Amino acid sequence: MTNNLMNNRVLVVGLARTGVSCARFLAGQGARVTITDMKSAEQLCQQMVELAGIPIVWELGRHEESSFLTSDLIVVSPGVPMEHPLLLAAHAAGREIVSEVELAYRFMTVPLVAITGTNGKTTTTTLVGEIFKVCGYRPFVGGNIGTPLVELAESTEQVDFVVAEISSFQLEWITSFRPSVAVLLNITEDHLDRYGEMAAYVAAKARIFENQTSGDFALLNVDDPLVSSFADSVKSRVFPMSQKIELAEGIFHRDGAITYRHDGREELFPTKDFRLKGAHNIENIMAALAATLLSGCDAERAGRAVSSFSGLRHRMELVRTMKGVAWYEDSKGTNVGSVVKSLESFPGNITLIAGGKDKGGSYLPLVSLVKERVGHLILIGEARERMREALGELTDSRFAATLEEAVELAHELTSPGGTVLFSPACSSFDMFRDYEERANRFIAAVQALPGDREC
Repeated sequence: MTNNLMNNRVLVVGLARTGVSCARFLAGQGARVTITDMKSAEQLCQQMVELAGIPIVWELGRHEESSFLTSDLIVVSPGVPMEHPLLLAAHAAGREIVSEVELAYRFMTVPLVAITGTNGKTTTTTLVGEIFKVCGYRPFVGGNIGTPLVELAESTEQVDFVVAEISSFQLEWITSFRPSVAVLLNITEDHLDRYGEMAAYVAAKARIFENQTSGDFALLNVDDPLVSSFADSVKSRVFPMSQKIELAEGIFHRDGAITYRHDGREELFPTKDFRLKGAHNIENIMAALAATLLSGCDAERAGRAVSSFSGLRHRMELVRTMKGVAWYEDSKGTNVGSVVKSLESFPGNITLIAGGKDKGGSYLPLVSLVKERVGHLILIGEARERMREALGELTDSRFAATLEEAVELAHELTSPGGTVLFSPACSSFDMFRDYEERANRFIAAVQALPGDREC
């Protein structure tokens, strides 16, 4: 495919934010755009308002096979699985199918730093953007973090780097997408409701390196055996990171400092003044420092940016301390690996509120931590029965019909000196629009509890 889309018949599959951005961009390029979504016009009213006045053929409440088989290009939103029968039919018929990040990449003219992994992507991506800014560069930060990359292609914004959080879903239909620095933070069980088996999920993550060449960098967390296994197969230059071993080339953490070594150069970053705490965040910081230093950033300015960075909304946020109980909101904890990290942050006396839309993975990695540190387990959502089967015998376990009811129950059960942690281990889509709505509902429920505020 060339970048000339004039009069091309383009089908956009799915009308969430990515689909809206793609449709607007494609129409602006002169393409003949059709949007198809199984939701009705009434359900998609807001999105249709956003696209008002743009010449679009609407195919809502259904998918027409003819649309898939006659399009010159099909752009797939991340929520649509690869094995959708009409996508398979279109692929077999020779139709070109791409993801939004692939479409956007074809119009990029600046280096791309792309970050993937099961956990830590958003923190690392945000921090990479902050480091670039402090070092005097103009980054565009987007992708799975919130702003579709194609919005940069649509705009006239002048940037020096694109920094992108990339999910496995977004990598499914790439053909030329090529980061100059590709970061793989970790891989733990996730999205098995989509992939069926771990091997397919791992393979999807690995595609971030697929089009790299020897002039690019693959930043690998070698403490993670699955991530480390790619070191021998990528075509790019491997740059390792570790919290366990000293590296002659790479970035590592030991004795209260992060050390960066590359081509005979060494930079030291003491961690004592970092506002971002926790072993998992050291991992994220190392990745962000390495990605930006490899891209030409000044070490002193990069260290200053890290020291002033305090973290993200909805990731281990202290909402309130009341009557000796600290309430933490961790709605971004959407998988088991993330909740493991969160539970490790507290020594014990935890009331854990968890549950949501089940992703099909195992809850067994939580067993030892629940047994040792969780005094009360309150379960909500579709996954609650399955979570109780795996964890319910380990501690006092209860069901709650709503998040608000769970908060009330936690308030009754948690003794002074304890911690209430809302870390779902599941996605939000059974009960909420997204993890942000879920977070805001939790925060509102906690703020509404009676009692004097301590902080």
